[in-house]
Amino acid sequence: MLLKLLKIGSLVGALALPFTQNDVASRPENMEAPAKQSLYDFKVKSLDGKNVDLSMYKGKKVIILNTASKCGFTPQYADWEKFYTENKGKVVVLGFPANEFGGQEPGSDEEISTFCKKNYGVSFPMFSKVVVKGEGKCPLYQWLTTKSLNGWNDKEPSWNFCKYVINEKGELTHFFASKIKPDSPEFLEAIKL
Repeated sequence: MLLKLLKIGSLVGALALPFTQNDVASRPENMEAPAKQSLYDFKVKSLDGKNVDLSMYKGKKVIILNTASKCGFTPQYADWEKFYTENKGKVVVLGFPANEFGGQEPGSDEEISTFCKKNYGVSFPMFSKVVVKGEGKCPLYQWLTTKSLNGWNDKEPSWNFCKYVINEKGELTHFFASKIKPDSPEFLEAIKL
């Protein structure tokens, strides 16, 4: 009986891990070497199939989210839409649908676009579904999660709706786990709007 309880406890702990571990990571202030790449080196596809050069966001802070339509964190679309509309001109929110976590983004780009607009009124830029973790990871997420490319961070998304903050120079400055929302004190402190 005790062994069974220990196994159940271990399983519950493992399932809770993505929601409790590594909530925040910040770029060291005394970084020795500059990053090899910046956000501005990447081109991605929008949900409607258009090529987008991320250098168009030069001079703005950028928040990158890995999103999903069938997740407990999906209601964050509303939070991020509100944040985006209230801070337009100073910061841009970019959504990248991904299906790595529990298969919670099974839809096509067209289905994702319809879902986001219909249910949450999403107007911030959304991009074609990508791989954000593991084998086949897209180039943007390779940069976000590889210390030798971005200068300091190796944290991959632990679940849907993880956030990466990019400064006005295109440099990665912060990582936030799924549970962090745009009104969370640690996020507001980092973004400094």
